[in-house]
Amino acid sequence: MSVAVVPVDLLELFLRFLALSMLSIGGAVSVAPEMHRYLVEQRSWLTDSQFTGSIALAQAAPGPNVLFVPILGYQVGGLVGAVVAMVGILLPSTALSLWAGRWGAKRRDAPAVKAFTTGLAPISIGLIAATAWVLSLPFVKDPEHWPGALALMALTVAVLLRTRISPIWLILVGALAGGFGFV
Repeated sequence: MSVAVVPVDLLELFLRFLALSMLSIGGAVSVAPEMHRYLVEQRSWLTDSQFTGSIALAQAAPGPNVLFVPILGYQVGGLVGAVVAMVGILLPSTALSLWAGRWGAKRRDAPAVKAFTTGLAPISIGLIAATAWVLSLPFVKDPEHWPGALALMALTVAVLLRTRISPIWLILVGALAGGFGFV
């Protein structure tokens, strides 16, 4: 169920995604928990299942992982909402990335630049872990899906930590598990 919003709400959506763009270290998916809080809990523009389904659909499609942003925007405000959300999330981070990339390339051997890039790794991992937690909540909260969801998550983590298998195969296993009703 999509909910049409008034133009003021589209401006609010744009400004929120603009701010989130500057926090999205590790990609747009790293701020998905904050998007969830805003779109589902605070504004009630989407349900848990709409939010999770949007991210799942975008992740299953070929292309960059940021594709879930216009899907969320579309569900909130139609085609204009999709454009507003996408421009909001891409504009500041793209401009900053271009500037910082050029600046950092000239100073890549400086100790401060090395320390900064080294420090970003644990931040990115933490933000992505928070995203994984938010996306797992609809399955973990449902007692019927609890055992399958936890087993699939544990299997995924174990395989990723112990092998060099491509994550696409784990996505396929997850899709098959869901398709056959295990999760």
